[in-house]
Amino acid sequence: MDDTAPAPVGGFDTTASEPVFSAALDGDSSCISTARRMAADFLTRVQAVHGLPVSDRAMDLTQLIVSELVTNACKYAPGPVLLELRIVGDLVEVVVWDSAPVVPIARAADPARVGQHGLEIVMTVAQAFEVQRRPVGKSITVRVALPDDPDGAVTGRLPL
Repeated sequence: MDDTAPAPVGGFDTTASEPVFSAALDGDSSCISTARRMAADFLTRVQAVHGLPVSDRAMDLTQLIVSELVTNACKYAPGPVLLELRIVGDLVEVVVWDSAPVVPIARAADPARVGQHGLEIVMTVAQAFEVQRRPVGKSITVRVALPDDPDGAVTGRLPL
């Protein structure tokens, strides 16, 4: 979507104990940049309104993860995409739902393959990654630490 297009349906849940944002996206390729912008706006609001630390690394990785997951949903699943962002402790949780029931699988490394590395990238930078089949489609949940690790580690997958 361009900046003059109407915004997707979505918003902040002001009744939740932790900051939460959700949006229904139309599922075409224009919603990818919109979803990235929503993620950045959500984390900026988390910092400004809730005073939670959000490192530059967390901001960048969250936008990357949202971009990759929404891109895959638009490419492989017909129909709308639901995006949910929430703060869980010192993590940002990204949930993307789409209508395709097929569970994505990271492919084996292949230096000759061009493209199709998005899931591998997401799984590498995420602290947690989970796919759940839903009555319609699936949801993918990814978690990223908001503050930088004092030891400098940027990954380290934890169970969900």
